[in-house]
This record gives sequence, C-alpha cells and structure tokens, in this order.
Amino acid sequence: MSFASDNWSGASPAVLAAVSTAFSGDDAPAYGTDPQTAEAKAAISDVFERDVAVFFLGSGTAANGLAIAHLTRPWGAVFCHSASHVNASECGGPEFFSGAKLIGIEGEAGKITPDSLASALGGLRIGDPHSVQPGTLSLTNLTEAGTAYSVGEVSALSDLARSYGMAVHMDGARFANAVARLKCTPAELTWKAGVDALSFGATKNGAIAAEAVVFFDKAKAAEFEFRRMRGGHLLSKHRFVSVQYTAWLKDGHWLALAGHANAMADRLAGGLRARGIQLAWPVEGNEVFPILPHDLEARLKAQGYQFHRWSGPSPAVPNASVCRLVASFKTRAGDVDAFLAALDRAAQTIAAE
Repeated sequence: MSFASDNWSGASPAVLAAVSTAFSGDDAPAYGTDPQTAEAKAAISDVFERDVAVFFLGSGTAANGLAIAHLTRPWGAVFCHSASHVNASECGGPEFFSGAKLIGIEGEAGKITPDSLASALGGLRIGDPHSVQPGTLSLTNLTEAGTAYSVGEVSALSDLARSYGMAVHMDGARFANAVARLKCTPAELTWKAGVDALSFGATKNGAIAAEAVVFFDKAKAAEFEFRRMRGGHLLSKHRFVSVQYTAWLKDGHWLALAGHANAMADRLAGGLRARGIQLAWPVEGNEVFPILPHDLEARLKAQGYQFHRWSGPSPAVPNASVCRLVASFKTRAGDVDAFLAALDRAAQTIAAE
C-alpha cells in the first residue's frame, strides 16, 4: 500500500470518462483552438469569479517556471521558501525559463512570514545595478510541509510584496487541498488576496498530466502564449487536458476529491497521535509528517508500505526521521486503518525483542 505521493494515484472516474468521450468523439482543431478548451476556460473563470486568462500545460514544473518567467525580469529576484518545490525540486527550471535569481527564505512549517520576507528584501541593494532587484514572490499552497497559508497570511505577504513593486505567484499543485481545508473560496485565496498568477494543478488530485497557469488580470497575461510555445509546452491535442478540467471542476468535484484526501490524512494523523507518534507539523491538507524511529520505519516498509523520508528542513530527533505520508482521493479508511494496525504489529515486535 502506498502513502508515497498523491502523484502515484490514478484518475477520477469522472475525469477518465471525459477523456474517453473526447477520444471517441469528432476530430477537433489543435493547439487549444477547440471548443472544449473554451469551455474549460469558462469553467475556470466561473470558479474564480472573474474573467481570467488560462493556459493549459502538461506539467507543474512548466507551469511554475513559465509563470515566474512571465512575471519576473531577468535581473529580478524571486523570493520563495527554501524548501519550496520551485527552489528545491525543479532542477533550476524557474531560473532556466526566467534568467532570474531565486532566493530561498527559511520559515517554520514551510511558510514565509512578512518579517522573514522583509528581512530578505532588506538584503537587496535596491537601485544598485550590481544587485538583483525585487521581482516576484512565489508562495506554495499547500506548502511543502503540508501546511496551508490562510487568506490573511496571503494578503499580508502580497501587500508587502506589492509595496516593493513585486508580482505574486502561487504554486497551487495542491491548491484544492488548501481550499477544501480553509473553507474559503478560490477567489478569496488568490486574486482577492493579491495573487497575480496561479499554477493551478489538477494532476495530484484526480487528473492526468493536467496543469494550468491562471492570470487574474488578463492584461498581465499578454504574450504568455508565445512564452509557452517557445518553452515547448503548447500541447497539440489540447482538448484532452481541457476536458479534464471541465469534468474535474463540475459540481465541486475537485473539492470533494481534495476533501476526501484531507479527511484520510486527518484519520491517519489521529491514529498516529493516539499511538504516541509525534508529528513534525500540523496536518492542514492531505500530507502527514510523523517522526518515526528508524527501526519502526524499517519494519513498516518491510511490510510493504511505501512512503518517503522527508529530505527538507525538519526537526532533528535522535534515531528517528521525519517521514512523509500522503493521502489521495483514492485512499480508503480501510487503508489507513491497515497501516495503523501494521504499525501496532511492528511496535509490538520491537518491544518483544
């Protein structure tokens, strides 16, 4: 049984049905000029309560890199959390596309604070051509630590960024999980809080290689279609991504999928706490970070459970590691309970030795 990543899970039956229908239907124009793509863009505008500019892509790394490149001048600085995906897990993709310098900021539980951002900005020599200049703030929601930036936190950070003339990007690979947890609207967590562009990911939450960049002010999206094409990310049979978004968003399906994943993470976290297992950070989405003794971790993996040690900044505990367990829309209550039972068996075996 895998708790390795929601990237490992398959697709929602509703999303699969939409793709199957598109495959068996009539031919359609290529490169996003098809009616299915227009329908998907309208659905996204409805979700965000305004007429937005939408660009579909096949990977979250491309969405992040191209969005950041579009918002940032090559001599600009991109401020992000040190453990963020754009900084630590995209092989320099944002720098490749933008030419800008990423500056990682430390922060507890995967979050940047206004004070830490202000301190980092204070390290720049603004107006000095020998120094990079304020460019873009990139926030990750959910964060890499599984925590959620609240509407107030996003607003405070956006206000500070704006006071320096910076744009605000949000990596929303698990944006659905954040919205489902916070019980806010997608608009409240993005453009109403000062976000300029969102990497709006569906892949981790029931879709198949379906990502989008959303600009909340259409004027700021000017010529992005050329940047996407030049970057090699304009998809030919565009409709097979577009129809996924339409089905995924219909009747709040995306939030139901994310809410289920969050509930399974809560169930898992509750069971771990009841067994005396400390968690590195609060559970605010679909990821759980238990601090597992090495022998217990090894025995769980020997029983076939798949999960990873966390490689980013985390609490240091002797003879133990912070591990990451991820629930998905497919995780069942029985899967969680079976894992907890396996943990009990492993602990009993260790105690008896």
